Amino acid sequence: MQFPKEFVWGAAAAAYQIEGNTLGIDGCGESVWDMSCRQDGFVKGANTGSIACDHYHRYPEDVAIMKQIGLQAYRLSIMWPRVIPQGTGAVNQKGLDYYDKLIDELLAAGIDPWVTLFHWDYPLALFHRGGWLNRDSSDWFADYSRVIVEKLSDRVKHWFTLNEQACFIGLGHQSGNHAPGIKLPTREVNQAWHNALMAHGKAVQVIRQYSKQEAMVGAAPCFRTSIPASHNPLDIEAARKACQSVIDTSMFNVSWWMDPAIKGHYPEDGLELFGKDAPKVETGDMEIICQPLDFAGFNCYQSATIKADSDGLPEHVEYPNDYPKTSISWPVTPEALRWGSQFLYEQYKLPIVVTENGLSLNDWVSLDGKVHDPKRIDFLNRYLLGVKQAMDAGVDIMGYFQWSILDNFEWAEGYGERFGLVHLDYASQKRTIKDSGFWYRDVIASNGQLLGESDPMQHWPSVDGFNHNIR
Repeated sequence: MQFPKEFVWGAAAAAYQIEGNTLGIDGCGESVWDMSCRQDGFVKGANTGSIACDHYHRYPEDVAIMKQIGLQAYRLSIMWPRVIPQGTGAVNQKGLDYYDKLIDELLAAGIDPWVTLFHWDYPLALFHRGGWLNRDSSDWFADYSRVIVEKLSDRVKHWFTLNEQACFIGLGHQSGNHAPGIKLPTREVNQAWHNALMAHGKAVQVIRQYSKQEAMVGAAPCFRTSIPASHNPLDIEAARKACQSVIDTSMFNVSWWMDPAIKGHYPEDGLELFGKDAPKVETGDMEIICQPLDFAGFNCYQSATIKADSDGLPEHVEYPNDYPKTSISWPVTPEALRWGSQFLYEQYKLPIVVTENGLSLNDWVSLDGKVHDPKRIDFLNRYLLGVKQAMDAGVDIMGYFQWSILDNFEWAEGYGERFGLVHLDYASQKRTIKDSGFWYRDVIASNGQLLGESDPMQHWPSVDGFNHNIR
């Protein structure tokens, strides 16, 4: 189970989910999530991110915990309105200095910072100016990106432009389940999508132009993944088609993001599906969107299972109601990383970074003062075996970032879901490393040799008559 010597072991978090201290503290501006948290019923339990994990003040303690766990890298995000409260214009020096100190703290602990420029905390002032629907939004983002790159790039080499566009556009502007909580017609959703892609492209240009050292740049999209119901070649091809095609009008189709960013055009099946509601593309847009990237991020938690129907076309396999699920009711599908990575790599030929992977459990501190989370250990072990299987199949995977280092504000779910390697008592802000955190420390120290069974589906239930254990 030896991983490559250069494989990067890390964990991730997002600014709004852990930092707290928004709402004007030290000059921080409001984001669309601050607005949405004020809306009755938008976040479970009427929770907000205004305190969260207080990472803004407690980052030295948290970095010390990361060092104790043995992280080689930490994927963090920058809160746009903390640095530029109105989204454009005057820079809040206190906010910029905070990230400056955080980067220094990480480097002093021997942890490499991988920085995400945008992880959903869109400045409220810019939302009031049209947000992602305003074509100028890509220029606003480019200007903000330049501020960050000029400040941090002497020490930061690895960059992500956008995190999970399918969520902040699809869930934020289409279904309305995430901030800013609006439901737009498909045409407007796609135009916001296009403007965000423009922002990605311009941010890549900014990083390349202004970085003070040679930079490595990617993004961290999420998309619908598919695993074959068996190792029958027909099922594998059906799963590949389901993953690589635009199959519905949601924003979770991988090619709807990756084709413009990597190939310089929208996929034909998507344009045919959306028809008159497809994005309006102006001259030169695709040249901006399609920038050379060094890697593709892959956020992966769960997957659909697909088999071939009588015509060889993809057919979804329903999971039985007793199928293993996380606390947030996502199915546990260990082969998602194995097949999702392979299908992504086949299609775009870019090295892959697993930028998020983890699960929510209802963890608590036991009478012995420890947090015992054997299911998280088993989950991560199985998914990491999927990573190794993909690498053994020839997929170039640079590293793995567990989600998340800390229990945190889980967006519309509030504080009801715990994804962390470290338990948070939100009332006292006490941190307790879970058993999974110590297990992950040992996995990192062994460079993966500690991982258990060689088959991530070992002892796993069959689905619709197909048994994953059969090879």
